[in-house]
Order: sequence, then C-alpha cells, then structure tokens
Amino acid sequence: MTTDESFQDYVPVDQWPSVSTMIDGFGDQTLPASPALAGTTIVLHGEQDQHFVLAFNDASSLTWTTGTGSDDDASADATYKAIEARTGIFIIDFVHGAAQQMCDVTVIVDRNFGAATVAVSALHLESSAVKGSTEFTQARIEGTDAPFHHRSTALVGKRIYYRYSDVEAYEHIYLNAGTFVWHCLRGGEKGLADVDRTLTFEVAEDLYIFFWTEHVMTIESVLLIDLREQRSSGRMFGWDDTTQDPLVLPFNSRLTVLNTTEYPQDHHKH
Repeated sequence: MTTDESFQDYVPVDQWPSVSTMIDGFGDQTLPASPALAGTTIVLHGEQDQHFVLAFNDASSLTWTTGTGSDDDASADATYKAIEARTGIFIIDFVHGAAQQMCDVTVIVDRNFGAATVAVSALHLESSAVKGSTEFTQARIEGTDAPFHHRSTALVGKRIYYRYSDVEAYEHIYLNAGTFVWHCLRGGEKGLADVDRTLTFEVAEDLYIFFWTEHVMTIESVLLIDLREQRSSGRMFGWDDTTQDPLVLPFNSRLTVLNTTEYPQDHHKH
C-alpha cells in the first residue's frame, strides 16, 4: 500500500463533501460588469414563436418579460450582471423567485449580428429530492435575420485546465458532443471526478456556450468558453442539500488547453 499523498484513489459518492465545500473556494466573479446595456431594451424572438423582452432599467436592474404575445405574458424584476465577453457579445445573468421556485436565467446575446441563446434553469422535485433542469431557446434580436447559435463539436477531444481561483482548479475532458469528464485537481473537491451531460453551441470563432448538468449534485452550469482569450465566464445554479437553499455561483476562470486528442484514421484491412 502506498503512503504517497499524491496517490489519488477513486472516491465513492457517499464520501463526497457537500456542494457548499466546493463553492467556498471559487471566490468572487472578477470580470467586471458592463453598464453598456443600461437604458436599452432587447427584444428577442425565439424559434417556437416565443418572445423575450429584457428592459435594462439601469446598470444593475431589469424587467424580464416572456410569453407568446398573448395575455399570459409573465414579467419579473431582477438584479442582473452583464459581462461583455467580446465586443458586442454579452452574457447576462439574473435570478428570480425564491427557494425551490427560484429560476436562473442566462442570456447570451450577440448585438453585432443578432443571435441569442436563452437558458432558463429551474428546480423540481424528483423522488423527494430537489433536482435541476435547464431549457435552452435559440432566438434572434427583433429586426434581424441572424442564424441561430448552433450545436458544436469544436471542444471534442480537448483537455482544458481551468483556474477558478488561487485554490480551485479543474480539468475538463470533452468526450463527445454530449458528454464530458470533470476532475478537481485543487480545492474542496480535490480528487473527485465524474462524467456528465453537456451541450455546446458556437457563438463566434473560438467562443462557445457550454452547459453541463451533474447527476450526483444538483448543479446546472451555463458559461462562455473563450479559447482565444483563454478564459471562461458563467454561473452554476442548483440546490444545496445541507442548507436547503438554492445555489447561485457566478464564476470566471483562466484556462489553458493542455492537448487535443486526434484519433487515428484506421481503415479496415482484410
């Protein structure tokens, strides 16, 4: 038996720490909020006749209206943060509701061309446990005919190292269009790893919306991965079983692409 402290064995799920242990080390989101949207209104039209209206009252508060243009439109006032990931491309995040009725809304909008993605994460009961789900809607700014953000396989085969703070670091290995491995190298979840479901959408060259949902912890993550600027920015949303409260964790990271796997192009030989 080895006594080397660097030897990392498999960690059974029942020995995992609580989700609050993980988030303690992430620190504050350090990318600055942009005031560029203050006083503007963005109207988005979705792929199934939905519409979304974001009326930015100032640099931190908005009114969010959703519906199909009929009397059942729903509105909510919220505090938001908008980060200008690249010139004219914003990731906007806000929550509304409380406790198990809380929703986390993330809108990625490209004001240069008009394409947008709306991600709404919500909580629900499943076998007496609180679980999460995220609904994605592709949309475009009113008055534009921009093509929707489309699914991408550009991350497949990459192994990327993410530094979320001075104490938290993870690696991701992207296996295919819908599956990845995460592995904590430093921080509260050190040594933990799992395979979870993902979605990837292309926003611009080397800029991707990335989503993952965890099946052990109740975590729904939506972020922008920018390979050109070597950073990511987004949020985790879910439920903390230890406190019985929603989890809202904005974060950003510095990233390094460690390698990209290229499979051999074997031909069948007889």
